[in-house]
Formats: sequence, structure tokens, C-alpha cells
Amino acid sequence: ALEFVEYTGITDADSNEVYYAALLVHSGSANIQFIPLSRESQWRDLILSGSIKKIDYVNSLYSMNERGAVQVLPGKRNLYELLWLPIEKYLQGVETIYYSCAGLLYRINLDAIPIKESESLGDKYHLIYVQSTRQLLNSKDFTSLSSTAVLFGGIEFNMDSTLLNQNNNIEQRNMFNQTNSSNEFMNRMESWQTLPGTLKEVQSIEKILYTSGSKTQLLSGTMATEESLKKLGCAECISPKIIHIASHGFFFPDDERENIKYHHNVEPIFKESPLPLMRSGLILAGGNSGWQGQINSDAMEDGVLTAMEISQLNLTNTELVVLSACETGLGDIQGNEGVYGLQRAFKIAGVKYIIMSLWQVPDKQTSLLMTTFYKKWLENKMTITDSFRAAQKELRDIGLDPYQWAGFVLVE
Repeated sequence: ALEFVEYTGITDADSNEVYYAALLVHSGSANIQFIPLSRESQWRDLILSGSIKKIDYVNSLYSMNERGAVQVLPGKRNLYELLWLPIEKYLQGVETIYYSCAGLLYRINLDAIPIKESESLGDKYHLIYVQSTRQLLNSKDFTSLSSTAVLFGGIEFNMDSTLLNQNNNIEQRNMFNQTNSSNEFMNRMESWQTLPGTLKEVQSIEKILYTSGSKTQLLSGTMATEESLKKLGCAECISPKIIHIASHGFFFPDDERENIKYHHNVEPIFKESPLPLMRSGLILAGGNSGWQGQINSDAMEDGVLTAMEISQLNLTNTELVVLSACETGLGDIQGNEGVYGLQRAFKIAGVKYIIMSLWQVPDKQTSLLMTTFYKKWLENKMTITDSFRAAQKELRDIGLDPYQWAGFVLVE
């Protein structure tokens, strides 16, 4: 078990410096090894630059040196050297590692960090991402009381479906193009656009589920409402075994909230909230009305499902939630207490496994990753963790770059 921790310097000279370390314990051992790693300032720019979500940046972060002439920056070290190499000597004979994150490590896909040109950490170790290593003390076999899967995709974010037909060429599971940053988030005059690949994605997954003997319910168009999702987690209900949501996700960092000017006719109210669980969420049918502050008399809900609302659901019977959206794994970083966002919300609701994203996710490649995962899990009878690792490796092996396959993580 490996627990990453962060702490501040103990002397006046480095009292403002954040350090990272790892606490390591081997199976059957009572000894905990404290392993110093690095200062956050040594790699902070690497991680925070990811907020730009540029393809070339992500690929450089999770790739070895590219062919051809590249600029070599003196003293620059990669994530493997800074965060993992000091741990290696304590892992002789170790194959499976349960780990939890701290601080900016929540923004990293540890499995995808390259060791060499053809090998990543996920190839060398079976890495299992948990919210806290204390989960291992209460680990229990999970048996769902349901064989039902509910799929959300092909969602109409405008109540008037004719407006959606103008946006059929969107390929990014996000409203940004690949050069925009989260600091350029939408104002009330903009709207969420359709994701053509999501309907094909859930239809393909529905066929896989049907073949495996699962009962399925596919909600698309104007039927994929916030009300329909909340009904799955009502207090007296047995929640479905699988919930798959292919849609837009949003997250506003705390520092972005603090720096904005509070003009309520410009900014979405979700961006201004002091609560992290209100600043992250998912967009469902008719969500543009709620996002733009319009009153929708035809529905009780506004179509913007916040993490706060999710945390109040009863999903204790749900084995897997797949958030096939963008930035669903992010949230405010609260010391060593984890990420307060959709990840935390679904765990509070009782979900066993969550698959979520760390950056803007390409629509087509996301669909390929998801269908590959379900086939390996349900048809090949692999475990959820093994299926997810194998699906990402398959996409990597067919030549897709890290930006196209490494954006998703599995949390137990």
C-alpha cells in the first residue's frame, strides 16, 4: 500500500515550500517506510500547465523524448524521476500496489507515466487507485443486487431540438476546442453543444450489455433528464449495477472563483459558489436553460446535476459509474483529504468503482476506449480493474497518443 502525502517545510527558510513523500507498507509487515520524493516547485508547472489541455502538452507529459530535434532544458526532470524513481528500490518483488493521492497528484494518471519508450508504470505494476488506503482495512467483496445498466448519451442540451442540429460537427467532449483553457469558461451567452459520438457509444455498449445478459435502459435526447438520474438513487430504490453517463462535465477551481468579478448577468452561478461540490457537475437534458439562468417551466430540475446533488443519492448497490465526460475527476484539492468534486460525490453516494476523466477528452477515441473496456469486462470475463488497464493498453498499442487514451482513471 502506498499513500502519497504532502507537507510544508519545517524551517523558516522553507516554510512556504510544499514537499511530497510516500508512505509505503508491504503486505504482512508492521513497518511503514517514509520515502521523501521532491518539492512541489520542481514539478508544479508540469501539472498546472495541464489546465491548458493542449494535445501537445499532454502527449509530452506522458511520453518519452520525441524523435527529431527538441529543445533540452537544463535541469528539467520528468514525472517518473521526480515522483516514482525514489520508490523503486523498495518495490523488489512487488507486483500489485494500492495507492492514494495527495495534492496535485490528483491531476495525474499514474499508470500512464512512461518508464521507457515502450513501457509505462501500468505495464510494470498493477496499480489500484483508492481514495484512501484505509479502505483496505474494510475491503469487502461487492455483490450487486441488480443486473440493470442505465445509459445516458446522445443528450439534447437545448429543449428545442432544432437548435441542436446546427452543432453536429463537435468532436470534443467539452465545449472548448483544443487550444482553449478552463480560464476561458463559458458565460451565460454560450451553451453546451451536442456530442454526436455519445449516442453511438451508448448504443454499442447497450449491445454488449444485452449479449452478456444485463438488463439495459438507454436514455437519450430529451429523456436523459436530471430527474431520471436522481430517481435511480432514491432512498427506497435499489440502484442499478452500472450507470454510464456520456455527456459534458464541468469543474471550476477555487482560485478561479476567487479571481472573478461577481456579475450575475455574466457568470454561471455554479462558478461563483464557495462550495466545491457546487462547482463541479454534469450536464443533462435541457441543461443549457439552467446553465444560462433561465427558468424552465416544463421541468422541476434545471438539467445541471451538481456534485452536491449526487452526494445525496443512494447508490450503494451500484458497482460501476462511468463518467464518459471531460474533467470529471477534478475538484478542489483539500490537503490530504482528497478531491472534492464528482469523484468524492459518487463515493459518498456509495459507488464501488468510478471511471472518470482528467482533461478534455476526444469524442471518437473515448467511445473506442469505453466499448473496448466493456467487452473485456463482460465478454472476456476480466475484472473491472484488469479490463480498464487492458483497454487503455490496447488503444496505446494501436498507435493512439496519450492524449487520446490516458485521460481516464479508475478509482476504487
